[in-house]
Amino acid sequence: MTLPPHTQELPLLLVDDNPQNLRLVNYLLRSDGFSVWNADSAEQAIALLKGQRFSLVLMDIQLPGMDGLELTRQIRNTPDWKDLIVVAFTAYAMSSDEERMKEAGCDGYISKPIDTRAFPNRVRSYLGLRSSDSPEIDNSEIALLKAKLLAQVREEVARLLS
Repeated sequence: MTLPPHTQELPLLLVDDNPQNLRLVNYLLRSDGFSVWNADSAEQAIALLKGQRFSLVLMDIQLPGMDGLELTRQIRNTPDWKDLIVVAFTAYAMSSDEERMKEAGCDGYISKPIDTRAFPNRVRSYLGLRSSDSPEIDNSEIALLKAKLLAQVREEVARLLS
């Protein structure tokens, strides 16, 4: 597969149901020059895949309804999409989880929480692209996103404990 030289020509599909993850990843990848499309469910991802060519899918594993592994299996079983790069984007990080992801057809995985400085270059590596010099990232935006994510986690923990 020959890749275009500009990241804008390499649209990425981010499948994640968490709005904070979507916002953070979009910010990081767009700051690095990528074009990013979002889906918050497997069904929405399938609709986007039918209408747009993507170079890579970042796939959350825990999705409402159809999970990310089943969606990955569907991608692998669809002739037009079988060569699409699918990278699990998940908080699951145990070796047995990694094996399940590979068995489903994932080309690799990036664990959450992400290292915001290294993340764009991790994505570039899956595309076979050179690492870029770190773009100028607005640290106040990152701090705001992290604060919102921590507040969300605290609320979820409180809900689970009650």
